[in-house]
Amino acid sequence: MANEPHGRALAFGALDDVTTTKGYTMTRFSKTFVAASLLALGAAVPALSQEVNIYTTREPGLIQPILDAFTEETGVAVNTVFLQDGLIERVSAEGESSPADILMTVDFGALIDLVDAGLTQPVESEVLEAAVPETLRDPEGNWFALSGRARVIYAAKDLDIDSFTYEQLDDEEWRGRLCIRSGQHPYNTAMFASYMAKYGEEETRTWLEGIKANQARVAAGGDRDGARDIAAGICDIAVANSYYYGLMMSGAGGAEQQAWAEEVQVILPTFENGGTLVNISGAGVAAHAPNRDEAVQLLEYLVSDDAQKLYAEANFEHPVNENAEVHPIIAGIGELTPDSLSLTEVLPFRTRASELVDEVNFDTFEN
Repeated sequence: MANEPHGRALAFGALDDVTTTKGYTMTRFSKTFVAASLLALGAAVPALSQEVNIYTTREPGLIQPILDAFTEETGVAVNTVFLQDGLIERVSAEGESSPADILMTVDFGALIDLVDAGLTQPVESEVLEAAVPETLRDPEGNWFALSGRARVIYAAKDLDIDSFTYEQLDDEEWRGRLCIRSGQHPYNTAMFASYMAKYGEEETRTWLEGIKANQARVAAGGDRDGARDIAAGICDIAVANSYYYGLMMSGAGGAEQQAWAEEVQVILPTFENGGTLVNISGAGVAAHAPNRDEAVQLLEYLVSDDAQKLYAEANFEHPVNENAEVHPIIAGIGELTPDSLSLTEVLPFRTRASELVDEVNFDTFEN
């Protein structure tokens, strides 16, 4: 399974899949066909009597079982457009005639970008407000978290380590021993922005320089590559998302990845005076949703006890609904105590954190 989309900016890309829970499937359109579909303003989504249309950057296998369960329970068909990238560009190009009802993506920054582009609309729902903590939703109701993923530490099994802080990532103890993906990946810029919200720009710059000095190899690849490289002896610790460990350890990623996971221990790091960083997947109702009622109905279902259980079982993510249990593999990592900083408090620091990544040449490896 490939890692989920990343990069600083979304660029227009080919449509990967369009599926409907009533059995309609189209796969691997060429860019030419996508352009033609755009001219048709929504021809890629079949018209059904009661339906809801999702545009999402999430991998099909991660959400389709949950959408199928929604259709089975409600009779509402879910037509899903899976976009590798270019979500903002796609919906903007379609304008008021867009068939999109729900926009779903990963990383709170990507959700904010949708709001800033005017592509969402506010939703008032007692169900959503009761299920999703205030720190994990937009104050105006433009987006709601659906699941969480902790930013954790993978460590070699033979390391005597039972706790870790994000502040320790730049310690000289880890010179040449750390693996991490690109500093410009949203998972990392969110972490860096959180650090800046706590400590300010100059301390963050120094911290990033220390992390860069600790790298065992170029900052690249995906989170699962950190486990691979620990198993290969390239590094001793890696920064990664919690759910990737579940995907590997369960065997969902194949026998090779399961072997990587068996060579690491997972540490839930915290800030020295705080908790663990948690980023999200989330969704909002599209600004021109033609099926608004069904869109709200689906969002409410996605945070229900049953759907949140499916999220945990299928994706190894942390439910946002406190009534749903974490998958046993993830529960085995330890009890999660999220940091007290809300996503909206971190937001103002996201752009500057990204700029600092380039200023310290974070992604340039210097042996």
